[in-house]
Amino acid sequence: MDSTADSTADARALPALLLALSGELVAGIQAGVEARGFADIRPAHGFAFARLAPDGATVGELAEHLGVTKQAASQLVEELVRKGYVERHPHPDDARARLVVLTERGWACTRAADAAAADTIAPWIDTLGAARFHPLVADLARLSPRGPVRPTW
Repeated sequence: MDSTADSTADARALPALLLALSGELVAGIQAGVEARGFADIRPAHGFAFARLAPDGATVGELAEHLGVTKQAASQLVEELVRKGYVERHPHPDDARARLVVLTERGWACTRAADAAAADTIAPWIDTLGAARFHPLVADLARLSPRGPVRPTW
């Protein structure tokens, strides 16, 4: 097979492979978070937590990060407030805005998600070996677009 045919085959295979790994990662993190005592969290909450850590965000910033309306982000924040994962504080630079920040429960859930992610990718490292896995991560980081990491709604 020539390199053009190889490139075409790779171009066809790569999207499905990346989506499958992404799905496995999200499912693994969700299962791990639930197993660690956070059964009231959905994957969408994790994408919000990623924006809220470490310094918090306004509802508008969260909406932009998630690719949703301000109303949808506000509803998500209200749900997370009720569950004890976030709280609203006065914004230090804008008297009209409120800063949404993680509570200790939110940080504990974030740590649980980090541990679940490590558990999920451990078999990938075992399969490839660290010598191949770490350069793969570096290559993916070079290819990854900058900006928010969000689900496709």
